[in-house]
Amino acid sequence: MNREIEIVAPEKIEARSFEIIGEELNNKGIKIDKDKEFIIKRAIHTTADFDYAYSLRFSDGVINIMADLIKKGCIIVTDTNMALSGINKTELAKWGSKVICFMADEEVAMEAKLRGVTRATVSMERASKLEGPVIFAIGNAPTALIRLREEYDAKTFIPSLVIGVPVGFVNVEIAKEMIMETDIPYIINEGRKGGSNVAAALINAVLYEIKKGNL
Repeated sequence: MNREIEIVAPEKIEARSFEIIGEELNNKGIKIDKDKEFIIKRAIHTTADFDYAYSLRFSDGVINIMADLIKKGCIIVTDTNMALSGINKTELAKWGSKVICFMADEEVAMEAKLRGVTRATVSMERASKLEGPVIFAIGNAPTALIRLREEYDAKTFIPSLVIGVPVGFVNVEIAKEMIMETDIPYIINEGRKGGSNVAAALINAVLYEIKKGNL
């Protein structure tokens, strides 16, 4: 089997990757809305999974809403330390925004155990007490989305925006649907696929467009 190694300079690997993604989308006959192209391609780049071209769902104007929230200074709450680590904090800080995660807090773990609920549930409750606009980047725990919907229904807290891309099998699909039924601005990946890396990638995609002056 003949194989040829493509020689690409290290600083050009990402750009070449996006070229390949564009070529493969064209070859597959997949058309993407121009205003969402950068964010969908970022999800594909992170996962090497072209299903995201079909399964990502966007509420009206959500990309511009996210950009405005970031530029005005907001808090992004994640449901994993992996997503926390993956989000570009340097770019966030330029706008007075930051990202936090409560999942590793000992008090959160203790309360979750006493109540018989997930740490994600308790973390969302903690996040609902934060001041200012809050974006949620959920890539792992469907119970986080469920708790946010419960808060919404009770009118005790309304998130500024939700990225809902938890991955898995138990309550994942219904939890995503529960957010899409509301008027909360959202980016949701329908179905079982997702992950903390995807949640971080969607945030970073918007940050990079802000940096370029496109948003």
